Amino acid sequence: MPELPEVETTRRGIEPYIVHKQVKKLVVRRSNLRWPIPEDLGQLIEGKKITAVERRAKYLLLRIAGGTVIIHLGMSGSLRIIKSDEPPMAHDHVDFILGSGQALRYTDPRRFGCVLWQFGDVAAHKLLASLGPEPLTDAFDGERLFRLSRKRSVPVKTFIMNNATVVGVGNIYANEALFTAGIRPTLAAGKISKVRYLTLAKEIKRVLAHAIEQGGTTLKDFVGGDGQPGYFQQQLNVYGRAGKPCVVCEALLSEQKIAQRATVFCRRCQR
Repeated sequence: MPELPEVETTRRGIEPYIVHKQVKKLVVRRSNLRWPIPEDLGQLIEGKKITAVERRAKYLLLRIAGGTVIIHLGMSGSLRIIKSDEPPMAHDHVDFILGSGQALRYTDPRRFGCVLWQFGDVAAHKLLASLGPEPLTDAFDGERLFRLSRKRSVPVKTFIMNNATVVGVGNIYANEALFTAGIRPTLAAGKISKVRYLTLAKEIKRVLAHAIEQGGTTLKDFVGGDGQPGYFQQQLNVYGRAGKPCVVCEALLSEQKIAQRATVFCRRCQR
């Protein structure tokens, strides 16, 4: 699944091609994604310009006069800039045909993503209204983690992956941040000290920022907005490396499931 760095990479990739461009036509080949694409979406956006491309958590927001198109890439979705007359493939479900002669194409083999519309304030949409702070802003820090974690018995990995705690810390980057912070992912969130949470918050910020700089993490289903894969996977310390030597102490990395997600850690370095 594309995580926050992949979505931000996509946002940066498509932004120069679609901002201030008019949506000439909306082509919907298949509307039954995770939720149905609104039947009147074409009427709402055709003839109008995209004024901004923003990201909230893993949602991409196309700002248009009167409202916002909300796009989620789901498990396997991608957005690409193409020539408007490029023939569609089997999983190319939506094209935003632009006045420039190009198009923004939404592809989703598993159809678990979405293309929705929100009038007015997009933050009021039910998918966004209860989200926590963005991890790379001042609204997120170790003090917040410590305060929200008190008396919480869930594993710390589950805690930081909860979108009400902080958005965008998906499985890959939760594994990586906990490793560099030296915190075992199975520990109860409420048992971790403030000092350790201050470190963890810094590592979450560092890992995510670095991944964005590297263009996201290459997964088999992810392609960036420019058609190029990300490169952060080459630098992963623990994710996907179960049974291999720890990059710090050379002990073999352990793996177990936490909330049905693969969790890899070092029993020596993470305590």
